[in-house]
Amino acid sequence: MRPSRDDLTVTVQHRLARILDVIPERAATRLAGGERRVDGQVLEPHLAMILGFEQLVNRGAGDPSIEQRRATTRSSSRVAAGAPIPVGPVRDLVVDGGDGPIPARLYAPPSGGSGRPLVVFFHGGGWVVGDLDTHDQPCRLLAKTADVHVLSVDYRLAPEHPYPAAVEDAVAAFAWAAAHGEELGVDPTRLAVAGDSAGGNLAAVVAQVTRDTGAVQPVAQLLLYPGTDSSRKRPSKDLFADGFFLTKEQMDWYWDTYSAGGSRTDPRLSPLCAESLVGLAPAVVTTAAFDPLRDEGEAYAAALREAGVPVVLRRAAGLVHGYFSMTGIHRASLEESLAVCGAFAALLDTHA
Repeated sequence: MRPSRDDLTVTVQHRLARILDVIPERAATRLAGGERRVDGQVLEPHLAMILGFEQLVNRGAGDPSIEQRRATTRSSSRVAAGAPIPVGPVRDLVVDGGDGPIPARLYAPPSGGSGRPLVVFFHGGGWVVGDLDTHDQPCRLLAKTADVHVLSVDYRLAPEHPYPAAVEDAVAAFAWAAAHGEELGVDPTRLAVAGDSAGGNLAAVVAQVTRDTGAVQPVAQLLLYPGTDSSRKRPSKDLFADGFFLTKEQMDWYWDTYSAGGSRTDPRLSPLCAESLVGLAPAVVTTAAFDPLRDEGEAYAAALREAGVPVVLRRAAGLVHGYFSMTGIHRASLEESLAVCGAFAALLDTHA
């Protein structure tokens, strides 16, 4: 079967990004138009070139429809991922959602994972775009590097299903995992949550909701550059409002589309607004130096620590929002992602 035009485009863009990533650093800085320094930090030069290439590809896109945004996310995720990382058996299944069954995907680590924890993973994409396929590679990386099982949850998306649909699905899926751990072949006493961006928001909310309802709680959290507080604007939202992958305009659009007029101080939308964070699971919280969400992610880590929750906070120097999905085209993003997975594995084995 001949490859489709879309397949060829993805292949060409992936190879070009890989070529950009191996250019000597000094040359990369020149090709990127010089050093990009903001807030006392320097953007990694190869990433600066990749971002420039991405902006060139998407120039003149106009105001895309929901389906166009989702198609672009699927395509760009394939470009950034590269060849699938080998893991153990991977299978699609159906789990409980807030209003009926929803799709999910279970990844086993290469070791088979006997006696290893299960991480329930919620993908990013602003609660509007993203699915099991766009985050296949991050789940594979986590399963392999942290030696854990990963259950990726395909929660309902806005605008078709605005808040609180995603929260209800996330909570229900975690409860399903807690009830079916033994048949999944995982350690049912060691269930964790993880997610990136909007998924990090959902993971944090699941940890809070399960604590408050007396349900089975996660033993650990991995919050990758999470959105934690839409009730106030912090400096990073203006510092990195444009030109660093995630833009302020995109964030505002995602929020308005998802929240459907919900209160910005509702903890199930803004987990940093919870009355108390005492008693939550230990966490690895990651931020990116050039991310509009950087400050609220770090504020959440500080609030967890103040509440007595063990926290590992990592700020990815020189990187942008979404780096955990860029591991197939950017070495610095891969290196940081591997370090994050290692830190999370250590947290699981220490506290769970």
